[in-house]
Amino acid sequence: MSLEKIWLSSPHMGGKELDFIHSAFDENWIAPLGPNVIGFEKDLEKYLGDRHVAALSSGTAALHLSLVLAGVERDDFVLCQSMTFSASANPITYLGAKPIFVDSEPETWNICPLALKQAIDFAIANHKKPKAVIVVHLYGMPAKIQEIKTLCDSYNITLIEDAAEALGSSYAKQACGTFGDFGILSFNGNKIITTSGGGALVCKDKATKERSIFLATQARDAAPHYQHSEIGYNYRLSNIAAGIGRGQMLVLDEHIAARRKMNEFYRELFKDAGGVEVFKEPTEEYYSNHWLSAILIDPTKTKRNWDKEELRLALEKENIESRPLWKPMHLQPVFKDAPFVGKTVASDLFANGLCLPSGSNLTDADKLRIAAVIKKFL
Repeated sequence: MSLEKIWLSSPHMGGKELDFIHSAFDENWIAPLGPNVIGFEKDLEKYLGDRHVAALSSGTAALHLSLVLAGVERDDFVLCQSMTFSASANPITYLGAKPIFVDSEPETWNICPLALKQAIDFAIANHKKPKAVIVVHLYGMPAKIQEIKTLCDSYNITLIEDAAEALGSSYAKQACGTFGDFGILSFNGNKIITTSGGGALVCKDKATKERSIFLATQARDAAPHYQHSEIGYNYRLSNIAAGIGRGQMLVLDEHIAARRKMNEFYRELFKDAGGVEVFKEPTEEYYSNHWLSAILIDPTKTKRNWDKEELRLALEKENIESRPLWKPMHLQPVFKDAPFVGKTVASDLFANGLCLPSGSNLTDADKLRIAAVIKKFL
């Protein structure tokens, strides 16, 4: 008999989601608008504080719109963290702009402020100041966001925070996604809360939110007939999906607490394992939701000189999912011609890092299975 699969990060329903969905059916709000969309946006605004939120069809859509609103056009430079998922970078190319990828620093694994300064200077030396910077709060870990914001402000460059993995994370008690000119959230099925598929754009003011909604609903002019003076997109979140989100907001803090406990679980599990470092906050100013818990392995310091792939295969043999860290964008075939600024931090993280099961719905029995496999392997 095969063992039940233990996933890296699977959807975790709280029980109230169907109440909001049934309400939408009862009131016939089966459209990309309605009370659940408005309510979900208000829930997020209350949670984040002093921001305006537009609910959209995906985090990628939110990134795309943020670049449009930042005025990014063909051949513009956009600086982007290299250590991330491709959705952070792909929207740059939708607009015909040119990505310049930037290395990470080893404390938070996010964009390095020193390398970012070098990348800005590189772009200016090539006769064009960057239109925007995309920083990612990787695996829920806040970036060195204050340093990055100060740098962007000094050059008057739009700062976009990809907080797709970081809802509930904060730096100096301020929510990730609220430092920049725009913040990006994702509610994909594997995120800390989900709407099945969906995302949100976090804006500084109401006017920008309204502009984003206008663009996300095909940029239809205020006329009795269908009239369009500019290009729009079909990016609005449906009222049904937003209902799932409203139910998920009720358990968001519980999900964060459970994921943080998984991080503590791995720290205890690996505390005596030479050559293994569990990814955690560098100081008390950083508060991570620990969407995914990850480890960094130094094969030269492990017994038998084992590496991440050996551990991944040992877990896979027992039907437990784990995954290497994101492959940096500057190493991806599709971006082989894009400039990269930095050293080898991002590539070293990819070479030696592994994400471990981190779901908020993992049971005590799941933890025992994971611990047994890892202890036997060690």
